[in-house]
Amino acid sequence: MSDLALVGIDLGKHTFHLHGQDKPGRELFRKKLSRQQMMRFFANLPACTVVMEACAGAHFVARELTALGHQAKLISPQFVKPFVKGNKNDFVDAQAICEAASRPTMRFVSPKTEAQQTLSVLHRLRESLIRDRTKAVNQMHGFLLEFGISLPQGLAMMKRLAVILAEHEMPIRLTILLQRLHEHFFYLDEQIQELDKELAGQLADDDLGRRLLGMPCVGPITASLLAVEIGDGKQYGCSRDFAASVGLVPRQYSTGGKANLLGISKRGDKNLRRLLVQCARVYMLHLDRQKGPLALWVRSLLMRRHANVVACALANKLARIAWAIAAHHTEFEAGSDSMAA
Repeated sequence: MSDLALVGIDLGKHTFHLHGQDKPGRELFRKKLSRQQMMRFFANLPACTVVMEACAGAHFVARELTALGHQAKLISPQFVKPFVKGNKNDFVDAQAICEAASRPTMRFVSPKTEAQQTLSVLHRLRESLIRDRTKAVNQMHGFLLEFGISLPQGLAMMKRLAVILAEHEMPIRLTILLQRLHEHFFYLDEQIQELDKELAGQLADDDLGRRLLGMPCVGPITASLLAVEIGDGKQYGCSRDFAASVGLVPRQYSTGGKANLLGISKRGDKNLRRLLVQCARVYMLHLDRQKGPLALWVRSLLMRRHANVVACALANKLARIAWAIAAHHTEFEAGSDSMAA
């Protein structure tokens, strides 16, 4: 194993397929191991580079391998697929991971820490609860509409449901079912509020999160999610790379020397992209109160572009500012030309 340079792992729930090769790319071994066997194998293996796809469980395995002295790298699955040769199987996938990692221009995903993964789980749980709450509200509107009761939109009307039910005569069984759905709505709403408090508490202990809160129209939810995605910012070469990873740069279809830019690519985390666009729209809504180079740039852009285009451009700018704050360990200053650029 002295010539071993690279190990590719095709991750699974219970079994893991390993492909080892030397620097020229010659195969040295193929192994199918359980999780415990794999960790014992790497504990007895000289330090090498271990590569795997960025999928479920990959960040945990990367942290464990790093603790054993290996260099763990993660690759986006879409970059591995072109290197799969012949029929697809687990060993071929592991070999394709090694082949993709051998490319000098390959881009890797930074392994997340436990704190970052925990915060990511909190965000995903919160989004799931919000979808369930919206579903409960829509069901309530639909059920009442079938009996001729039309409610205004918004969550505020849900709190007055008891008064609304008392004002209209409906079957007793229907009233009981609606009350049960109403109680479910309040349960979901309380869970969301508790998660918001927990999110604010975690953000108070995060230095990067506190600095991101200084950005215009960025609240705790956006700041915490930005902190999770950016990390220290070293995995991105520049601010545009981070904006591109969120899908806030134009798609390009150029040929024959003619550049053709389309709409934004919409790649990466759609939740983070949605939050940044919302922050941009809030900023534009209160543009008359804003000062500094960023506000002047937005005003000049609004004179020649549609508001939706400006919102995406401003969201791109906010993503770049967030990267600069993380990578250069600075804070946002409204009057700073360098930070607004």
